[in-house]
Amino acid sequence: MKISLTTSSVFRQPVPAVILFAFQNERITAPAKFQAALRRLTKKEFNGDDKQIAVLHTTPRIVLTGLGKHNDISAERTRRAFAAALKRLRDAGITRAAVQLRCPEPSAIVPLVEAAVLSAYRFTKFKSDNHKPGIAALTICLPAGSDLVAAKQIVARTQITCEAANYARDLANLPGNIVYPAVIATYARDLADATGLKCTILDKTALEAGNYGGILAVGAGSSHEPHLIVLEYNPEPGTPNRQPIALVGKALTFDSGGISIKPSDKMDEMKFDKCGGCAVLGAMKAIVELKLPLNVIGIIGAAENMPSATAYRPGDIVTSYKGSGKKPVTIEVLNTDAEGRIVLGDTLAYAVERKPVAIIDLATLTGAVGIALGTHCAGLLGNDDKLQEKLRAAGETTGERLWPLPLWQEYRDMVKSDVADIKNTAGRYGGTCTAAAFLAKYVGETPWAHLDIAATAWTTEEKPYLAKGATGFGVRLLLEFLRNWQE
Repeated sequence: MKISLTTSSVFRQPVPAVILFAFQNERITAPAKFQAALRRLTKKEFNGDDKQIAVLHTTPRIVLTGLGKHNDISAERTRRAFAAALKRLRDAGITRAAVQLRCPEPSAIVPLVEAAVLSAYRFTKFKSDNHKPGIAALTICLPAGSDLVAAKQIVARTQITCEAANYARDLANLPGNIVYPAVIATYARDLADATGLKCTILDKTALEAGNYGGILAVGAGSSHEPHLIVLEYNPEPGTPNRQPIALVGKALTFDSGGISIKPSDKMDEMKFDKCGGCAVLGAMKAIVELKLPLNVIGIIGAAENMPSATAYRPGDIVTSYKGSGKKPVTIEVLNTDAEGRIVLGDTLAYAVERKPVAIIDLATLTGAVGIALGTHCAGLLGNDDKLQEKLRAAGETTGERLWPLPLWQEYRDMVKSDVADIKNTAGRYGGTCTAAAFLAKYVGETPWAHLDIAATAWTTEEKPYLAKGATGFGVRLLLEFLRNWQE
């Protein structure tokens, strides 16, 4: 999408449609030739209410977009409203438009660009029929006197961020017969080749040599071997005492549940069990393009959980990776469908070995998080309050909201096993908290935050700026967090 900036009026742009925002009960300002059309609108047709849209079939076409009460305005409300207006134009076959922005703050551009780039995304790789194209060219009209240089920088940064989210969505939407662990590794290598990231891949042979018993156990039932994938970004290599920030992602390319097989209903959605790993790939892509002054490591545990004669079983005891010089953790497997935490255990243990200043993991880990919080936010747990607050603040900015859940000693006690160090499930109650308690065994005192994105990583209904399918949840949040990072 081509996005242009100008300080001239929206009505001076050579486009077939313009978008105007209005607050509730606000008088709309427009050139005299449009006043008659505006007067014909009844308050029922358009009053500036939130989610309200009215189209004037003038030349150019005017799309009036309601923002609701002035005191209730937020970046998320602007994103939703602008995306709805763009969708109305897309449905009408219009590909060029201009929008008037009245706020003089350059940051007010961000939700417009986010809505434009994210709402334009459609996953059509396997469709033979043509879909309606979205807006190909957008002009954002700023108030007179606006700083165009600063605004252009914000547009460029926001486009990079949203295109990285769309990159993650593209990969996450691909089905299990197309994407398996080795394919995730190929995507990582290609990304490294294109951006200069350092890439390390541990295949099955390397995982066996390193005693990564958790990821090997989960992947044992599949003909597709598991992989541990590491991408490293350091703009100033050789700088002493420069500790990295570790981004960790769960990438179950398909999760059948294994021997504890899932019900067939909605099992197709388990291609989305790789969304945490996809988010890490997307974030690493943008980190390079944004040239962030940080040392960041992206670590992805990739496996496929399938039932077969070689699959791990309920009742098995698995010895997972704990790190060099440390005693390994043994896991009593009670349910092979609680596999993500086993893969993440090995992946987090690897991350700790790199001595990071902080670890943030993203995982579609538990259905319980959706029961607790619905689909409006992800669960947030960890061992460092300051780290969690920074992530929450980033989520409020991007609209990828997080809500904290407890990680008390009682939850850690619930995952203790009678026959091993820990068990991979503690039953229905507190499922999100006990899953995080399992992960806590591997991170020790390293500052760590766990994002359970199981209810937000994909959507089964069309949303204002998100099509059905993978949402790319976490990419923009991580980048906002990193962009404002201060130790």
